[in-house]
Amino acid sequence: MKKSITILIAVLINSITWAQTVTVQPKIMVIPYTKLGEDMTQIIENDVNKRIVLAKIREAFDSRGFTTVDLVAKIKSLSRAECLSQGSQSDFQSMIIQQSGADIYVEAEMDILLSSSGNSVKIILTAYDTSTGGSISNKVGESGKFYTEDIGKLSSKAVEKVADDFLDIIQVKFTDIVNNGRSINVDFGFEPASDLSMSTEIGNDGLALSDQLELWMSEHAYKNNYHIQGTTDKKMIFDDVRIPLKDANGNNYNINKFGLEFLKFARNLGLQITRNTANNTLVITFK
Repeated sequence: MKKSITILIAVLINSITWAQTVTVQPKIMVIPYTKLGEDMTQIIENDVNKRIVLAKIREAFDSRGFTTVDLVAKIKSLSRAECLSQGSQSDFQSMIIQQSGADIYVEAEMDILLSSSGNSVKIILTAYDTSTGGSISNKVGESGKFYTEDIGKLSSKAVEKVADDFLDIIQVKFTDIVNNGRSINVDFGFEPASDLSMSTEIGNDGLALSDQLELWMSEHAYKNNYHIQGTTDKKMIFDDVRIPLKDANGNNYNINKFGLEFLKFARNLGLQITRNTANNTLVITFK
């Protein structure tokens, strides 16, 4: 009996240790780099060489055990008319990224050089957090010049030189997100005609607005993890606020949902605000 209990304890300890060391890998989607005004779908449809490069990048990620999202299949599954109907709220590329289900998207800038002295492929890979748009990892890979017209082989050479380091950085950053939350900035300010300031007493307890904001942040930042960059009478900036990857129900959580929670809080205090998000920053303006 004693021996059985010892074995059971050993199994439980091993199970707990295994659970603690399990690494959650992100789901990744690879998209082509686009200049201002360029159409991502046209780049894919009109340039077979770039389609080959994108495919080789995705293959490299798949071969290392990462789950990838097929960009072409995702484009086909979405209604372009529906995406464009969103107007200024979101362009087609942003819609694809947000509806991809990917945790990370990788933007690939591809330079395919064909010349009499040899052909080569150069790729610039930049990984972004889909939820916040924050940059996570970037690497440059080059195939070198070869007398071959096989763009697939050249692409593979360029990708293989940087894939391991690139994905290692992504994994480290994503693991930190899973454990400690995503980092966002939150910028509080006032409309020019507003009668409010950070020293205005708000609520039944008569606390200054700046104190109310910090109390709310301490309750809603993931694991109470936040940092205040500075406070003036008309400004309060939190330059590192952690938000969770998932909410309490296991649903995806993002910067917009965080802003919605603050909107509800502001209304309970009788305050009117506007919300905007840009470059990983939530901008909240009191009216």
